Amino acid sequence: MRKNVEILLIALSSPIQIGIYEDAKLMDTIVSEEKSSDVLPLLFQEIFDKYEVKKLFYANGPGSFMAIKIAYIFLKSLSVLKNIPLYATDAFKFNKNRPIKAIGKLYFVNISSQIITQKLETAQESLFSLPNTLNYSEFSDNATPLYMIGAV
Repeated sequence: MRKNVEILLIALSSPIQIGIYEDAKLMDTIVSEEKSSDVLPLLFQEIFDKYEVKKLFYANGPGSFMAIKIAYIFLKSLSVLKNIPLYATDAFKFNKNRPIKAIGKLYFVNISSQIITQKLETAQESLFSLPNTLNYSEFSDNATPLYMIGAV
């Protein structure tokens, strides 16, 4: 019998990170340096072969426009085709609320729960990490992307 799990995808920058959670606790991690468009179908096929996926979660931005778009379209398609609920939250939950690169010296920042852009002279590194426990209250069933700025 396959385990019932929940999947969290963080695909805003390299590496892509996928957390596999059982009863909201992180039980396995998949990390890939490959392009989302190339590797997500392969990784999720392995996940679906091994587990019974009950919920999908992802970081819906802000960040790379194309990365957000690919993650959303991929997960939304899985959600519809396999009848699995999709939830999202902003990326600041996974990088200790650090600035996230937008373009040039422009960064997304989260100030008092409001996401804005700010010019920062010093380059900021924004490393994302999977939480050890899923906090369901941080996610919304409104899983549309947070593009924040138009495609560049």
